[in-house]
Amino acid sequence: MNIADPTETFRQEARELLDQLEAGLLDLEQDPSNSSLINSTFRALHTIKGSGAMFGFTAVAEFVHEFETAFDRVRKGQSQANTALIGIALDAKDHIHRLIETPEAHIAGGAEILAALRIVVDGGTPAPAAKPAPAKSEQPASAAKTWRLVFFLPADALIYGTNPLLLLEELAQIGPCTITALTDRVPVLESLDPEVPHIGWQVDIVADDPAAAIDDVFLFLRDNMELKLTELATDEPIVEVAPEPVAPQPRPLIEKPEAIERPAATSLRVPAERLDELMDRVGELVIAQARLSQIAALSSDTALKTIAEELERLSSGLRDTTMGIRMVPIGTLFSRFRRLVHDLSAELGKPIEFITTGEDTELDKTMIERLADPLVHLIRNAVDHGLESADRRAAAGKSAKGTVRLSAVYSGAEVAISVSDDGAGLDTARIRAKAEENGLITADTKLTEQELYQLIFAPGFSTAKEVTSLSGRGVGMDVVKRTIDGLRGTIELSTVPGQGTTATLRLPLTLAIIDGMLVRVGKGRYTIPLAAVEECVELPENAAAHARGRNFLDIRGSLVPYLRLREVFATPGPAELHQKVVIVSSGEGRVGLVVDQIIGNNQTVIKQLSRLHSGIKSFSGATILGDGTVALILDTAHLVASGQSYVDRTIEGKAA
Repeated sequence: MNIADPTETFRQEARELLDQLEAGLLDLEQDPSNSSLINSTFRALHTIKGSGAMFGFTAVAEFVHEFETAFDRVRKGQSQANTALIGIALDAKDHIHRLIETPEAHIAGGAEILAALRIVVDGGTPAPAAKPAPAKSEQPASAAKTWRLVFFLPADALIYGTNPLLLLEELAQIGPCTITALTDRVPVLESLDPEVPHIGWQVDIVADDPAAAIDDVFLFLRDNMELKLTELATDEPIVEVAPEPVAPQPRPLIEKPEAIERPAATSLRVPAERLDELMDRVGELVIAQARLSQIAALSSDTALKTIAEELERLSSGLRDTTMGIRMVPIGTLFSRFRRLVHDLSAELGKPIEFITTGEDTELDKTMIERLADPLVHLIRNAVDHGLESADRRAAAGKSAKGTVRLSAVYSGAEVAISVSDDGAGLDTARIRAKAEENGLITADTKLTEQELYQLIFAPGFSTAKEVTSLSGRGVGMDVVKRTIDGLRGTIELSTVPGQGTTATLRLPLTLAIIDGMLVRVGKGRYTIPLAAVEECVELPENAAAHARGRNFLDIRGSLVPYLRLREVFATPGPAELHQKVVIVSSGEGRVGLVVDQIIGNNQTVIKQLSRLHSGIKSFSGATILGDGTVALILDTAHLVASGQSYVDRTIEGKAA
């Protein structure tokens, strides 16, 4: 049995909290007076501090405590959450991340970050590194007040990881104190429950007014605990949550289910490798089920047919459930780029508004992981090359603040992810000149605009006039192209001079299992992704008279080009008498695919083609059929683009 490493569990949870912290800080920069954002940021810090101390990350707990102390002034309205504060707080967040990931290494810079943070929250005046308790001789005795705090933790505090000793340490930092354990509620040994904190605590604190600081210590426990704070000089209750402590009844050794209410688990951490392995097993099950269904179809055994149908239903449900587990909202990826744009804006001196839409669009987790680098390069390119400086934007009649948009939307069997800016647009003349200089094309080479734009993705291509830390080496866009090709996706570029550029990535929803339509062309069988199929129609008899086979169909008043797959694949033998046309779509385009026979729908396990076949653009992969043979999966995006290019050539021919 594998037991999860608690340290690694802490790291995973800390990464999520740090992501929340970063998002909160970036939101706070846009809305500095939002108390909800300030409180959520403070809670994230408080949780990281408590968890870090619990799991032995002492350096993390100490650093976050100082960070939290400085940020507490913002929470109390004593300081403003301005751009300078957010910048230093983000540096502090990065330092916490380094301390968590490499606790054994000596990581310098923490003291400088905290010093800068204190300077900013104090309005430019450096604050002392620590606040030691003042000596009795430094202030009159009358200024010191003694307070008595009595508290009992909630019954489930230990179950959820609360450490009373850490709470007492935090209380001791408020001021000089005397701590006494209250053991009058500890039951006899036979009734003692080790998961319940039976011991209470009395803490006598010397301070001016510790109520706010005590409230911070018990931030996550106040709702369910007993707590009373009294000034000993006057014996007047200042803060009282439970008027009279009620002694809990001893619980039996065999506990009834209703004795402690524990929230039902809403999530479970599972290593990604196990999900991949599960998907592989489901894929093999789908292939075996297809084989069984084919055998059952050829048999007259009713019982076998019933079992095959039941297994098909179960495997289909298992496939959908497993696919659902692997699907992740793309917003988890989009949130990473807010910090990137924030830092680029500061580095380049360009004010930028970053807008994201479509965060709920779901994509296979494998795709999400591999999309991070391409999107980083596209966003950096948009900020560095696309957006002009504030002066140039003002001269062009634009707002000084540039805009970068990142969006995702479903488009048939694909997800379209777009990165757009409102900058100057692509300089086609400069792109062509640079391509000729690099020997990619000759001076007399004729290219369409889209073909010219695609030269940007050539290895080593860059229009930057000088090499900087962001661009100039021609590496980034090459990485984008290779990664998207590896994901069976496509890249489209569109630009309007003076108004901006949009890069659109079109990607399949998943790399694992899809619903497919099995068709036959000659003796070969092919699979079309079912999500891309709009409808199926008969090929008109008079269409057979056209020799070249590329033509148009009238689909309810709309002309749709169609391709004869027999000609595309050079299939030998005569065509079937009654051919079918499968109308597929990709993005805004549609095309009809002429096939000999539509066999039916099936679950398709996608297998990647070898590198030897990577240059074949008409196919996006292959699948194993029930009889053990292989069927190629058609790349609908490429075929639709081929049909659209035929339309463009037809229009140009008529215009000529």
